[in-house]
Amino acid sequence: MDLCDYKEIQTLLGATDGFRFSKAKGQNFLTARWVPERIAEEAGLDRSSGVVEIGPGVGCLTEQLALRAGKVLSFEVDERLKPVLARTLAPYDNIEVVFGDVMERDLAAEIAASLPGLRPALCANLPYNITTPVLTKIYESRCFETVTVMVQKEVAERLCAAPGQKDYGAFTLLTQWYAAPELLFTVGPECFMPRPKVTSAVVRMTMREKPPFDTDERTLFRIVRAAFNQRRKTLVNALDGVCGKEKARAAIVACGFPETIRGEALSLAD
Repeated sequence: MDLCDYKEIQTLLGATDGFRFSKAKGQNFLTARWVPERIAEEAGLDRSSGVVEIGPGVGCLTEQLALRAGKVLSFEVDERLKPVLARTLAPYDNIEVVFGDVMERDLAAEIAASLPGLRPALCANLPYNITTPVLTKIYESRCFETVTVMVQKEVAERLCAAPGQKDYGAFTLLTQWYAAPELLFTVGPECFMPRPKVTSAVVRMTMREKPPFDTDERTLFRIVRAAFNQRRKTLVNALDGVCGKEKARAAIVACGFPETIRGEALSLAD
């Protein structure tokens, strides 16, 4: 069974009770076999890997993960796909599918229970409508060695942006606090059914074992959020509500930056 074949997918979904693609659930299933193959390959998996997947769809990426990893733990929120996944993933004894919302799960507890002794990685074609909250949960769990995800191209560019670039922002810095991201390749709309209106991209993140700097995280991200809340403001003016302009100006000058600098010009280290 070719889980990326357009007609096979139609047949599988047609056998369910009135299945319709859900925009609310961000359902766009892959129809180009090279995409899940390359995602799984770029994730660098082997039999010592335990992989968490989010949103398996009909299982085309799940299958490729199972061929490489020791075990796959896949979370699917749409219970209409139970009979589909029961059929498509039947040949594999190293896949566990959990039906439920991953946002409501304790990832550390799930990994300890289902992937003991394996090196935890996450690999997923993420639903585009919940990318930011899902990634934030993944980061804050500090459960994974690597995270390889397909997201909207504009989101991928935001994750990997450098200071001064238009996509650089608060979420870029949050990502870099937890991981070293790398944009791997893009995927066109023609590789999905139904076709999305945007281009996608795959990002691999090597997760940090500990924060890159010894500083107070809450204070750091209070400053970051203020700096990008109105990004065209100078940092002095942006931090007025955090510590007052004079204190902000003194700190900025003491760090060796001009007092007219904007937050978008500063790296995470800055």
